[in-house]
Amino acid sequence: MNLFLWYPKCSTCKKALENLQKFEIPVTLRNIKEENPTKEELKKWWQKSGVELKKFFNTSGLVYKELNLKEKLPNMSIEEQLDLLATNGMLVKRPILVTDESVIIGYKEKEYQVKGKQ
Repeated sequence: MNLFLWYPKCSTCKKALENLQKFEIPVTLRNIKEENPTKEELKKWWQKSGVELKKFFNTSGLVYKELNLKEKLPNMSIEEQLDLLATNGMLVKRPILVTDESVIIGYKEKEYQVKGKQ
C-alpha cells in the first residue's frame, strides 16, 4: 500500500491527493503534522529516494526560517539533520508519496501517475 504524507491545509497536498484519487491510486493518508515521521522512516525514505537529504526540508516553512536553517544545515551532519527532521513534521517537505519502489518528495503530477500505480 502506498503511503501519502500530507498536511490537510496545504493546497499542493490537496491537489496531489486529488490526482491520486483521479487515477485511482490507493493510499494510506498520514497527517505529517499530527504524526511526524520518525528518524528511522526518514532515513529509509531518503536512501530510497536517491535525492539529497536537504530536499526533505520544507525550506519555505515558518519553522525552517525561524530556526535559520538556511545557514545551519550546511554545517550539520546527516544524523543531525535526520534528528532535526524527526522533531517537527512542519520541517518536512510535503507531500511525500512512499511506494514499494520509490519515494516522491513534493508534488510532481507525472511522477504520481506513473509511480503511484507501481
